[in-house]
Amino acid sequence: MTEARGSDLDRVYAHRFGRREAAAKDAMWAEVVHYLARWIPANSAVIDIACDEGYFIRHVAANERWATDLRDVRAALGDDIRFVQADGRVLSTAVPADHFDVAFMSNYLEHLATPDDVIRQLREARNVVKPGGRVIVLQPNIRYVGAAYWDFIDHRVALTERSLAEAATTAGLTVEHVIPRFLPYTTKSRLPQRSSLVRWYLRFPLAWRILGKQTLLVARRER
Repeated sequence: MTEARGSDLDRVYAHRFGRREAAAKDAMWAEVVHYLARWIPANSAVIDIACDEGYFIRHVAANERWATDLRDVRAALGDDIRFVQADGRVLSTAVPADHFDVAFMSNYLEHLATPDDVIRQLREARNVVKPGGRVIVLQPNIRYVGAAYWDFIDHRVALTERSLAEAATTAGLTVEHVIPRFLPYTTKSRLPQRSSLVRWYLRFPLAWRILGKQTLLVARRER
């Protein structure tokens, strides 16, 4: 993607989320990462693909923390996170292949141009994790979001939990775990923003069935 495309993204995201919402996202992500830690060994190497301002990777406990994005967001990450500015679809040319224990993506695949790009991106994530490593995806699910999926100008590919799992399998991953309804659509949704309430929400899967509009997928690269 071109430099112009990157500057367009900067303008879109600056308009979409203000400072108050960014702080709320940060508090929410601290709790979400705590939940996801069951799939992320503490001594692991973790990479956050299309990291935005590092809401996931800044809260992860790991030996190595890497992050990539089309935009230069290193100022938001801190010195202890290794940032590589790169197009995720050619990720294995920019970061070590067969290196990471976990590759993570959130609210990213819907921004790619075509379903083929989704498969290509998942294949690149597979290529950078070790044999036995995991790819974790948090993804809006159009089955539950409905027409509001298209409220964001940069959403291009519609995905459900089934098409996401099919794409992961096509990319050479083995799907281990799928939660079709996990988190609400965005931080603008009805998910409580206070840490204690987010923690409560994550402990009660019944609440996911009511508010959850994003799918959580955990897949593994076979040894």
